Amino acid sequence: MKNKSSIHSTFAAVLALGSVSEMANAVPDQPKNWEKCAGIAKAGHNDCGALNDAHNCAGYAETDNDPNEWVYVPEGTCTKITGGSVAKIKPAKSE
Repeated sequence: MKNKSSIHSTFAAVLALGSVSEMANAVPDQPKNWEKCAGIAKAGHNDCGALNDAHNCAGYAETDNDPNEWVYVPEGTCTKITGGSVAKIKPAKSE
């Protein structure tokens, strides 16, 4: 009976290891480009100036989801976010 238990433990370990490697592959690489994603920033959490030049600094958004306020997101994700629209694409810095 001990031998059967050992086989079950080994099988469970192999399955768990397979799941971990699949999860590691699910994490995306560093983005090659960033998008200015307008319309998704929360009040006080925008990146840099407003698209309509209302201000020039980060953190000045007064309302949530203002179409003139934006944040950088990895390229290809902005349109997947409800209310998001791409304002501009910027290359990521090389390391």
